[in-house]
Amino acid sequence: MKRILTYGTFDLLHYGHIRILKRAKEMGDYLVVALSTDEFNATKGKKAYHSYETRKKMLEAIRYVDLVIPENNWEQKIQDIKDYKIDVCVMGSDWAGSDKFDYLKEYCDVVFLERTPGISTSQIKNDLQLQEAVDGVDQVPRT
Repeated sequence: MKRILTYGTFDLLHYGHIRILKRAKEMGDYLVVALSTDEFNATKGKKAYHSYETRKKMLEAIRYVDLVIPENNWEQKIQDIKDYKIDVCVMGSDWAGSDKFDYLKEYCDVVFLERTPGISTSQIKNDLQLQEAVDGVDQVPRT
């Protein structure tokens, strides 16, 4: 059985997330998703809209995902690979070219998958903020 592992926050779940999970699952038989906890996100300066438990339930409902585990810190990756007998660690292409995950190659293959063009959680948040600004302008009484 070939086991795949990926990491992420998976907040504001969108088609790009589904696509990367599907492609990761196609690389093996069993997909483990390490989901960033709220506490870990706080150390990274990130705030998710949905709580860890809600994000976990959403991921568990996706047919490509076999297991969701908590990501509590940057240092846990080697232990995750050992504990779950991981063959391939999948990361988003935004990490490609960085040496940040080179140390994992001693324990498993590391693959960078291209992100889905035109969609990201950051873009969704930006679009919503712009829409709120436009809506706010539309709500200003005209004299």
